[in-house]
Amino acid sequence: MHIKEIQNGILLEGVKDFDAVHIFECGQSFRWNKENDGSYTGVAYGRVINVSSNYENEAVTINNTNLEDFQNIWHDYFDLGRNYGEIKKILSEDSVMEMAIQHGRGIRILQQEPWEMVISYIISANNNIPSIAKSLNLLSEFYGKPLQYSGKTYYAFPTIEELESAELQDINRCKAGFRCKYIYNSVKLIHSKEVDLDSIKQMDTETARKHLMRLPGVGPKVSDCIMLFSMQKYDTYPIDVWIKRITEHFFVGRDVKMKDIQSFAKDKFGDLAGFAQEYLFYFSRINKIM
Repeated sequence: MHIKEIQNGILLEGVKDFDAVHIFECGQSFRWNKENDGSYTGVAYGRVINVSSNYENEAVTINNTNLEDFQNIWHDYFDLGRNYGEIKKILSEDSVMEMAIQHGRGIRILQQEPWEMVISYIISANNNIPSIAKSLNLLSEFYGKPLQYSGKTYYAFPTIEELESAELQDINRCKAGFRCKYIYNSVKLIHSKEVDLDSIKQMDTETARKHLMRLPGVGPKVSDCIMLFSMQKYDTYPIDVWIKRITEHFFVGRDVKMKDIQSFAKDKFGDLAGFAQEYLFYFSRINKIM
């Protein structure tokens, strides 16, 4: 990969397996918006950037950043040190996975902040993506720091300290319904270190899952999403309605219990279960597997 500094950003050349559409439309993050030119603008790690890519030319442009931030933040955030070609080769030994990967060949699993993922996926429970994004943006607008880019104001996701001072009635303004109480109580547990996200990240998957589920509103699916998208636990296989449908449809038959789907994924995909989940999730959504 070659890195070239350009005006107000960087150009990456020789980047394989990177498609901005696949990355930002595969359900792993909620604060990226598609622009009229096909690029995506989003907020992460207290910064706002704009990303565009050309899969065939292996080129990625990141605007509103610099070489230092790329090396310290965006290289890992976009998981650029991982060989996705090898992952796809292994998973494609299965014909169903080969088909799914063809539809989402440019997916990369973002390495996001655990704190933000906890709140994001608490809000995601029994919710749709536009509503999730709206609540997260309101929460950021009320409590996060303002960021300027291209004549617009964006907001960083609030820190634990910034949100800890909020009362429940204040958090209710983010319009997350019954989940607001879960957010309020989770903030208290994390701020007091009764639930220590840094320690949980170092645990094995099963132990980490149990600790995360001490947070209100965090069940098996939410905990697995947090671990997959921010703790690099790629043996997880978050099961929502889309994943349940496609796993049943192609692999295990109808009306299978969640724990049996989890066992299937562990046996079938092993440490690559999280990558398989993302390819299958994207495939099921764009093809509306019912």
